Amino acid sequence: MTRPVLVTAAAVAFAFAIVLPRTAVAQSDPKYKAKREQLSKELEQTEKALAGVKGERAQVEARLERLIAQTMQDRSQALLLTNEQTALQQLDALLATSQTNLTAQRDRFAGLSNAIGGRSGAMLVVLLRADSSQAQTVQSAVVSVDNVSSDPHTYSALASGALARGAVDEVYRAPVIPSDHAIAIQVTVDGRTLSGTAKVPAAQQAVTYVQFSVRNGQVTSTSWAGRGSGQF
Repeated sequence: MTRPVLVTAAAVAFAFAIVLPRTAVAQSDPKYKAKREQLSKELEQTEKALAGVKGERAQVEARLERLIAQTMQDRSQALLLTNEQTALQQLDALLATSQTNLTAQRDRFAGLSNAIGGRSGAMLVVLLRADSSQAQTVQSAVVSVDNVSSDPHTYSALASGALARGAVDEVYRAPVIPSDHAIAIQVTVDGRTLSGTAKVPAAQQAVTYVQFSVRNGQVTSTSWAGRGSGQF
């Protein structure tokens, strides 16, 4: 039993003795070295190429994410603009409708005013004159009818001179409802404000005249009516 074991061990030792020199010879062979260096370079180049591909993939993924984000942002902006455009269109339609309604109401009130004026035919005229026997300068006048003031009348030196020579100025004319009306006037003469009032009835189909006169620092009034028809 001991002899075969010794034979086997000797065989293994002999095999190693044969293989080891061959391995050493292969490693010292120039062709082997060149092939090994070539394979090492190819492996290194392959690793670099793989790293480059990975970098390009990361860049492509980043661009794709930015593109998706930009697309979503553009879509959101488009939806917002669509909502704003719709709101503007609705507002424009509402304004157009309101303008149409206001125009219709204005025409309606104008028609009613004309109808009332045509049926009543009452007209109120307010006149202003100054005492020609006194040296006074009328500078302005404001008329109010039933506590509603009209636009002020201002007088130039020429107009004031005409009043001083006896001219009469019409400071108010408008159709009114046939009823009693309270008329007031404020006249500025030589820097002082003088006031006068009158209450007169306005009759149908008639023109009611109220004349205010400035005399001796006071304002007096007279009134009369003239018959007629239509708008005077």
